[in-house]
Amino acid sequence: MAKIGNIELGECPLLLAPMEDVSDPPFRAVCKEHGADLMYTEFISSEGLIRDAIKSRQKLDIFDYERPVGIQIFGGDEEAMALAAGIVDTTNPDLLDINFGCPVKKVVCKGAGAGVLKDIDLMVRLTKAVVRSTRLPVTVKTRLGWDDSTKNIEEVAERLQDVGIQALTVHGRTRVQMYKGEADWRLIAKVKENRRIQIPIFGNGDIDSPQKALEYKNRYGVDGIMIGRAAIGYPWIFREIKHFLATGETLSLPTLTERIAACKKHLYGSVQWKGEKLGILEMRRHYANYLKGLSHIKEFRTRLVTTESLAELDEIFSEIEAHYSKQELTVA
Repeated sequence: MAKIGNIELGECPLLLAPMEDVSDPPFRAVCKEHGADLMYTEFISSEGLIRDAIKSRQKLDIFDYERPVGIQIFGGDEEAMALAAGIVDTTNPDLLDINFGCPVKKVVCKGAGAGVLKDIDLMVRLTKAVVRSTRLPVTVKTRLGWDDSTKNIEEVAERLQDVGIQALTVHGRTRVQMYKGEADWRLIAKVKENRRIQIPIFGNGDIDSPQKALEYKNRYGVDGIMIGRAAIGYPWIFREIKHFLATGETLSLPTLTERIAACKKHLYGSVQWKGEKLGILEMRRHYANYLKGLSHIKEFRTRLVTTESLAELDEIFSEIEAHYSKQELTVA
């Protein structure tokens, strides 16, 4: 039974990864509906929060139907991280997560995200500052290390636990790998097997099917699994994994009607949260995944990503449903 502070997450919970420009409230809503047990906001700059930057503040938006939900922050300055933790505290999420894993250059260059992997002492100081500045349970998401010669996750896990974090998620790659190659969960398993480690250890990286989720859960012994890219445009991954873990049976693929309904819910949520113009614009990156597997979909998709009217988008979705209603969906 995985537990973070007083938050009970059940047996092998499924977590939605905090993905920049993806894990916003409209996307989280469809993932929650289809089985995500714990979700996180997009990462938020500690410096941005302190400056009262509009984009950073907007990312603090959370809703009761999402709970339990965590707000994730990043930064490389102890004072800024402490002040940001205090701001997060006032918005009343269920937990606060620190990002020590983002490999993107603009973040790393500021000595934040995965950039902190080069300085474990700094990582510990930053974490300690956050833990002291909030009443919330503090968790961390990180990577195996900076590169192949500095895979220090075992030391990191012990030291961060010692300063008060209550769960750790490990992405099975180094920063140098970015998202290339295969995630290596063997070191994640070593962290979990360490007798000193008492907090939940969640694994992240490459889980894209119910079969793989079960295999990795059994092989590496993690307390739960974080899903990232596999959920984009396919929130059903959560219910499929849960069903397979419980029964060993594979659920049938979502129907065309289900796929369009989820896509439209995501779209309407995006418009409601961001306004019609921006909501429609930022939804365009998701259509390819929601409609993946439909033959000769390019023409419809082109119309979806060029239309600026919500009413016209509704009409296109109706056309798609009518056009493909007799086609068997064979690809997720």
